[in-house]
Amino acid sequence: MTYAEAISYLYSSHPAFHQVGGAAYKPGLDNTYALMAHLNNPHERIRAVHVAGTNGKGSTSHLIAAALQAAGYKVGLFTSPHLVDYRERIRINGAMIPEDTVAAFVSENRAFLEQLHPSFFETTMALAFHYFATEQVDVAVVEVGLGGRLDSTNILTPVLSVITNIGFDHTEFLGSTLPAIASEKAGIIKPNTPCVIGETHPLTAPVFLQKASECGILGEGLETTNCRIYFADQCGYLRKKREKIVRECELKGAYQEKNMQTAYVALQVLKNTTATTNTNATSTFTIPPAAIAIGFANVCSLTGLRGRWEVIDTEPLTILDTAHNSHGIQYVFRQLAEIIGEYSSAKVDRPLSVVHRPSSREAHIVLGMVSDKDIDDVVRLLPRGSQYHYYFTQPTTPRAFPASELAQRYGTICHTDTSDITDTTDTTDTTTTTTYTTIPDPITAYHTALSHAKVGDVILITGSNYLVGEILSVKC
Repeated sequence: MTYAEAISYLYSSHPAFHQVGGAAYKPGLDNTYALMAHLNNPHERIRAVHVAGTNGKGSTSHLIAAALQAAGYKVGLFTSPHLVDYRERIRINGAMIPEDTVAAFVSENRAFLEQLHPSFFETTMALAFHYFATEQVDVAVVEVGLGGRLDSTNILTPVLSVITNIGFDHTEFLGSTLPAIASEKAGIIKPNTPCVIGETHPLTAPVFLQKASECGILGEGLETTNCRIYFADQCGYLRKKREKIVRECELKGAYQEKNMQTAYVALQVLKNTTATTNTNATSTFTIPPAAIAIGFANVCSLTGLRGRWEVIDTEPLTILDTAHNSHGIQYVFRQLAEIIGEYSSAKVDRPLSVVHRPSSREAHIVLGMVSDKDIDDVVRLLPRGSQYHYYFTQPTTPRAFPASELAQRYGTICHTDTSDITDTTDTTDTTTTTTYTTIPDPITAYHTALSHAKVGDVILITGSNYLVGEILSVKC
């Protein structure tokens, strides 16, 4: 079986969430346990850092992995979804899993897969764990797929659990309140295993503390012990060193400061965590301060991370960001507002506003989303004014939210007449002179924005991992 045949088989015979959405979601661990048993339980042979959260878990995972690489460890990294190449999901020290390894795994296990009928994610995760165990990584950083408690990756007994934050996403599976969602994410907290919570919230902190108590974790603190829960935004580690680390970090999104804080605290906890090695000896992680600085400063080049406030051109300034729900996208538009001159700074805790002062710099925003996201909440966050021009599009996936409906939602929420909107009609938000158009094809939308942008303007492409992936596939 060739690599192309293996990928074709995975997509055609395994339901994939990124293609069909909730129909591919298989809560529970029965399939995963069966897969692991078939593969001789590779998850038991790797030390893992397990990372969950509504937003930022991918960036946080890459930051942790980059610092561990810089410290000299052989680091496996499992994330999802991919942007361009399936193999982005499974890396060791930044290098994607070889094509022939993917092909051999599918070929050797095809009969069992056809008997079990696992999901695309379950199969990919099994491949990752098998690969990491075979290659004897020192540690694997594993990102949760969806939720936590019932996610396939929760078969792990990690050396550290990390939960970045809690927001409204996948509410059909995880619940419609922050405490309910937090309860699902808290499912990755394990007995007598340290846990780092990225952001403290009055509605979710009690959920994490209760789960920690049930798991025998002693309480909050930074003492040297394996039995603690740490609220990263209360620790102050990064605040003491933030100027240099934040300034030099390769991730330039203002929202990344929260992820850096979470990753930094996680690495400090790992330094005091005892874990079993591949030779069954016990040891703590050695992570010098210089390794963290080097890892953060080179996180993209070390791990292959793409699409997080990524600048792909400078004239005009063109930025890609995979923010795809209101919890994440608010920070993206806040930073965009600073760039075009509306804000004096991009402090991430400042409420989003419309126009503070005129600017000669204009923003051309290519926005496309998938249908199971909080569309209306995102649309309400879209800044308005003569500086903003929207190109509503749709990713090339069955889950795409139609560009014409996205434009109509914008018109309805912003109290404008949408009766004349068509797939190629320019329209104006008459209350704020914001212009917008619908262009279903993402590449055409990007090129249209490029043709309209002047030197000094900004192009932002956001709203979906799949949209960003499509632009990357033709641009880079």
